[in-house]
Amino acid sequence: MQIIPVPVRSDNYAYLLVDDQTKEAAAIDIFDVPKVTEKAKEENVQITSLLTTHHHQDHSGGNAAFAKQYPGIKIYGGSSKCPSMTDEVKDGDTLTVGANITIKCMATPCHTQDSICYYVTDSKTNQKGVFTGDTLFIGGCGRFFEGTGAEMHKALSYLGTLPDDTLTYPGHEYTASNFKFGISVEPENEAIKKGIKLAEDNKITTGLTTIGDEKQFNVFMRLDNEVVKKATGESQPDSVMDKLRTMKNNS
Repeated sequence: MQIIPVPVRSDNYAYLLVDDQTKEAAAIDIFDVPKVTEKAKEENVQITSLLTTHHHQDHSGGNAAFAKQYPGIKIYGGSSKCPSMTDEVKDGDTLTVGANITIKCMATPCHTQDSICYYVTDSKTNQKGVFTGDTLFIGGCGRFFEGTGAEMHKALSYLGTLPDDTLTYPGHEYTASNFKFGISVEPENEAIKKGIKLAEDNKITTGLTTIGDEKQFNVFMRLDNEVVKKATGESQPDSVMDKLRTMKNNS
């Protein structure tokens, strides 16, 4: 399978998830329909479905135009708040793309209550990836607009159960700022230092790191770490999460 990032707006990512055998593709968070469909044409792939990670306009804002341009194509999302949704998905639901790609839907409510992450696997190549929307960013996480620290802790822990070699594909390019905050929390963390260099060397960082990496350099997934707890002044994981988010918001 191929996962093709399509930068949209100032820092968002849309994606094409392509089955190599059939050249069928799912589009993810198609904010800019002309840009994403043009990329599909360049790659000679056919968009056969649309996945929405959550209802916020910078992710779902292209759904209505896409539905009008491609009537009859399935548009998946976590709630009816996702524009033009044809099929609502719940935690544990599975979808397919082409001949070899399976998608597992993972409910991760917090940033929004309809946040869905999509874990994708290719049965032919054994590739693994996860589209995390605004739940998990490289080195960070989304704001708790519709949820709590406890919910984000649960969501990131759930993503942490995926295989360590699962590549991460977030909804925004926030990597540099996330690591700038992370190093202020864990100044001696060598993995964060490597992450800072990764962001310096790559304008587009999506797909370059894994769930295993997140456990090493994402302070929001390191709530039991003594240095992180000391930096927040909290000891219970949910409280550490809440304090980290407050600190990041104010950084």
